[in-house]
Amino acid sequence: MKIVMADPSLFTGRYDDALCGGLARRGHDVVLAGRPLRATDAIVPEGYRYAPRFFRASEALSGGGKVKQAVKAAEYLADALAGPRGIFAGAAVVHWQWLPFALADGHWLRRLRRTHALVHTVHNAKPFHGDGAKEAMQGSGYFDLLAQFDGLIVHGEETKAVLEERGITVPVSIVPHPPMALAQAGPDDLAAVPPSTRPRLVFFGTIKPYKGFDLLIEAALQLWGEGADFDLAVAGQPFMAIDALVSRVRTAGFGERLILDLGFLTEPRLDAHLRRADILVFPYRHIDSSGAFLSACHYGAAMVTSDSGMFARLPEGAASLFPAGDAGALAAALRPLIADPVARERAGQAALTLGQQLGSWDEAAAQSEAAYGRAIAAARGRGIGA
Repeated sequence: MKIVMADPSLFTGRYDDALCGGLARRGHDVVLAGRPLRATDAIVPEGYRYAPRFFRASEALSGGGKVKQAVKAAEYLADALAGPRGIFAGAAVVHWQWLPFALADGHWLRRLRRTHALVHTVHNAKPFHGDGAKEAMQGSGYFDLLAQFDGLIVHGEETKAVLEERGITVPVSIVPHPPMALAQAGPDDLAAVPPSTRPRLVFFGTIKPYKGFDLLIEAALQLWGEGADFDLAVAGQPFMAIDALVSRVRTAGFGERLILDLGFLTEPRLDAHLRRADILVFPYRHIDSSGAFLSACHYGAAMVTSDSGMFARLPEGAASLFPAGDAGALAAALRPLIADPVARERAGQAALTLGQQLGSWDEAAAQSEAAYGRAIAAARGRGIGA
């Protein structure tokens, strides 16, 4: 059957790519519809087609800031109200991965549900994690849209429970999030991220308030103050002010221990950082499922995470957990791993074992296919001949 997967802003491009590939291997005609690809994207469609359907005008604009965001919002709203739907023609299912702007998304869904079965993945029960005015605007009205779908997909029981608590009656399927593989680093990327003589902690991905970067800085300062010998590498794009945190590290005399590689990094560049990591840190205040974690568990580095969301469900010993939001507890979790190379090696092997146990994209595709079948039946029940 034809499946159109829509992720207008390509929020989870690596996830979309892997799932589309799995569905294509099952014999489906799959189209991934997103924005025009950027240099930092690493999507290479295998067995499916990529369509740069959304944000074609605003993506061509240079720069960023509020003006560009306003143009993007206006373009998306106009597209939702009256944009062509040719990409969706003949699709049995439209699987909407992310709803980037609820005001406009509602119009898209009302138009598409007249002719298609609709499925949506609720990646996190708190849309956009509620960080900042932009995210609050994007997420406003999100839960009201869920009734427009014929089926919902979540990655774990916690998200399903939140939907039930909100009174959402759309059928929910649990499709666990498999590990993801980043594009591999080349010689230039590896040269740009030289190894360290000290144990290296790595925090990577977008830097947002919910990810607890400030907690990690607090813990690092505490440990450096005790005499612990390690580096902290930070690789990713800040979406919050971090200058004051960086200044605290430098003022305390530990600036040479802090390695900053800030910006929209390519996957090969991130891969280079992960290859150099001895300990990977995920100090998130809240999370349902973490794509960053699932991109990292096959590098053989020790994993330290909060006990939020999916982390609380990890098998015992797969990661060192600490109570979310507690910088002192984070320092306590890091301390023995920094001090003991044998403990790091043991923890890294546990992470590798976890990666082998978390399922495959072929399994996720089969589970998604089953969810599509249920959604098509529901759509038929409301009179759609999908």
